[in-house]
Amino acid sequence: MLCRVGAALRGSEGADAEEQLRAWYHEAEEANWRTTVDVQRSYPKVSVLQDGRFVFNICGHKYRLVVHCRHPYVYIRFIGTHARYDRIDAQTY
Repeated sequence: MLCRVGAALRGSEGADAEEQLRAWYHEAEEANWRTTVDVQRSYPKVSVLQDGRFVFNICGHKYRLVVHCRHPYVYIRFIGTHARYDRIDAQTY
């Protein structure tokens, strides 16, 4: 998969998440996610939204990562704390 970044953590807010986000990024680049089931095989606890959108919990649920998968691309739509996530509409963000 080819990852395209559309959002990022601000400043030092996510310094503790950097290693896990990099690991997720590299796994996503190596993946071949064509269906929802493919993503769920890699990440059984992923939250599935509509139209190819997924929410991953990072750092023990401290941060949320929202992506939009359209094979062969993964668009990173949002990375942030739960508090910031609660202020967005993950389906359209």
